[in-house]
Amino acid sequence: MATALFLVLTLAPLVAPFAVVGAAVALARRARVRAPAAGRCRPSGTTCALLAVLGGGAALGAYAWGLSRGFYLLDPDQMCASRGARGDHVVTRAALPVSVRCVTGDGAGTELVPGWVNPVVVAGLALFALAVVEGVLGVVRRRTRRTRASGGSHAW
Repeated sequence: MATALFLVLTLAPLVAPFAVVGAAVALARRARVRAPAAGRCRPSGTTCALLAVLGGGAALGAYAWGLSRGFYLLDPDQMCASRGARGDHVVTRAALPVSVRCVTGDGAGTELVPGWVNPVVVAGLALFALAVVEGVLGVVRRRTRRTRASGGSHAW
C-alpha cells in the first residue's frame, strides 16, 4: 500500500496537468455546444464529473508537487544550500498545509514549497467537493422526479 501511495505521489505532478487540461477542454466544448437555457439550470452529471476531475487533479498535482520539494537524496544541508539557504539546517515537514522548511540553529527558516501550492490545494479540494455534492444531489433529484412520475410505488 505504501508503495502505491509513493507511486501516485511521484507521478501526480506529471499526470495531473494532463487531467486538468483535458477536463478544462471538455468543459469548454460542452459550454460552447450547449445553447444557453432560459433561466438558471443545474449542471448535468457529466459536467459535475468533469469539474470533480478538474478540481481533484489540480489539488492532487499541487499537493504532490509541494511534497516533492523536500524529497532529495542529498543531506539536509546540501538540499537547503541548493535553494539558497546558508548555514547548518534542520528540515521540517508538514503535510497540511504543505510545508518543507530549512531551519537554521538560530530559528530562521526558508520555505521550499512555492507559495501557490496551498491555495491551489484548497481551491481544488473545494471544487472537487462541490462538484461531487452537486452530482449526487442531481442523481437524487432525478430519481425522486422519476419516482413521483411513475406513481411512487415500485414492484420489487
